[in-house]
Amino acid sequence: MYTREILPPRASPIEDGMPLYGTWNRAFEKVDLLEIRKPFKYPLPRWIKDNRIKEWECFSVQNDSFFLETLFCNVKLYRMVQVFLYDRENDEKFSFRKIFPGKGKQLPNNLSNSFVDNHSTNIYFRIHSWLDADTVKLDVNIEASRGKPSLTVHLAYNLSSQDVTPLVVSLGLAERRNMYAYKALAPVSGDMVFSGRHIVLKQEDCSGFFVDGKGFFPYRMQTTICSASGFDDENRRIGFHIAENLTRETYKNNENALWVNGRMTPLPPVLITMQNATDSKWVIQDVEGMVDLTFTPKEQNHGAAELIFTNAAYDTPVGLYNGVLLTADGEQINIKNLFGMGEKLYLRV
Repeated sequence: MYTREILPPRASPIEDGMPLYGTWNRAFEKVDLLEIRKPFKYPLPRWIKDNRIKEWECFSVQNDSFFLETLFCNVKLYRMVQVFLYDRENDEKFSFRKIFPGKGKQLPNNLSNSFVDNHSTNIYFRIHSWLDADTVKLDVNIEASRGKPSLTVHLAYNLSSQDVTPLVVSLGLAERRNMYAYKALAPVSGDMVFSGRHIVLKQEDCSGFFVDGKGFFPYRMQTTICSASGFDDENRRIGFHIAENLTRETYKNNENALWVNGRMTPLPPVLITMQNATDSKWVIQDVEGMVDLTFTPKEQNHGAAELIFTNAAYDTPVGLYNGVLLTADGEQINIKNLFGMGEKLYLRV
């Protein structure tokens, strides 16, 4: 059975100018990757090092009727907001993407009590990361345009330590360069107004992932992510968030985890394969017998962005997961038509 050491809580993943690697179950007080001493072979100005740090926050939420994912990323040459809503009952989707040139406001380096907001043509958003009050809140308002309806979202994640155990990792990308991620599956409450309909989200039947990340990523970056959440036959809140990326020593430390009623189980590294392209069946497996899943895409969402010296491509289908996962106690969690998303991302920046 795969196991991974959960390290004692600490203030930062950087000590004496060196990145630390490992897995924790509590948020850091601060994550400032510019504190790393000489992350590159040659001395570089601070502004160049800062431009090599990519950062993002992702919010996903779903119940039996709706699936919503909102991504905010800052790759320093530009910032991007992407919103994808899928109406499961009516088989309808809403997608929105906007790119802002320049690095603008950066995402905060702590989750204890900080916020970032933006108000521009067609969209307003505000993120309040407030772990001191056991919550993270998101507000988004997208105006109607080009035949698309308006969308207003207010989400509140319940991140009380009694209900949620997060996964916090610092993973190696190079000798002195790392990536950090905070992931948590939490009960979510809130409201959405979409196409004239008011949708109330209640904690008892609505779950969501909150992901915060930063990293000294290489010029060419690619990753594949599989995630889903819902309830099992015993009405327990379950979910998993699994990634295959370019980090080092993935057996010792990675960003894969399973949650059952708030309890987190670190998972081993996986191999994600597809029969043809992203619209075919995905197979997600490990060598420890803890992860054996298939993902069948139901609705595709393709996108691309091309600017001078940079481009990005992403495929983010939604669909159904089936298979088996094991907890740290060896309990078999049967995954039966669990709705979620697959993400295949490529970034050159």
